[in-house]
Amino acid sequence: MGKTLCGRSVSDFGIGTWGIGGRSSPEPRNDVAQIEAIRYALDRGVNVIDTAEMYGSGHTEEIVGRAIKEYDREKLFIITKVWNSHLSAPDLLRSAEQSLERLGSSYVDLYLIHWPNPSVPIEETISAMEKLVKDGKVRNIGVSNFSVKELQEAMDSTKTCEISANQIEYNYGKREPELDIIPFCEKNNVDVIAYTPIMKGNVDSYDPLRKIGKKYNATPVQTALNYVMRRSYPIPKSSRKDHIDELLGALDFRLSDLDYIELRDNQ
Repeated sequence: MGKTLCGRSVSDFGIGTWGIGGRSSPEPRNDVAQIEAIRYALDRGVNVIDTAEMYGSGHTEEIVGRAIKEYDREKLFIITKVWNSHLSAPDLLRSAEQSLERLGSSYVDLYLIHWPNPSVPIEETISAMEKLVKDGKVRNIGVSNFSVKELQEAMDSTKTCEISANQIEYNYGKREPELDIIPFCEKNNVDVIAYTPIMKGNVDSYDPLRKIGKKYNATPVQTALNYVMRRSYPIPKSSRKDHIDELLGALDFRLSDLDYIELRDNQ
């Protein structure tokens, strides 16, 4: 099918890394297997990796850095996020430097505000992000978990860059974004990046996904991913090779317009 992200041609979906290498603190026991899983995806054409400074308290970024070390950096698209307690200009600039160090990269392709923080003026945060772009450390800036109102405020705060993306929770079980934030992003040329696009694999209980999927010889996971791809860029988390293979199977078909509408309108 082919996708674009921030104007660049990328794989049809990316790999999310929440829970890889720990959650609120580092958990290094499975590092080798998780690095192998990321490389397995890269070797099969997936070139987008999404991570964040708070994942594993930074350890997840270190895992990503180790995984991509032997690959052509220019062919990869790396996303990371700054936590919402680090949105003052000095804190954000420091966070970005630390993320780059852990990733072993001189730049990130997309730098996101992980969650809004109303106690820090959005103008200050955006100005610091634009400095990172000017300095060549970030190629695109964006936000995550922003409402329409918050996204508009962020867009109004830019001076030299555009808000390129808004990463939101969007999946077949959470279709509310189709009513407001997704149309707003589409209207304003802001890419929608979907996290938890397959509901952590918990999609078997949705009869419409099973029914429509059978027409394509597809699993509910593959059908759910194909559905979300229609209006967003999905980043399913995966740390197992067999799961990555199942995700790649979602690229073997494309939901017809009629099947998409039937899934969309099913309550």
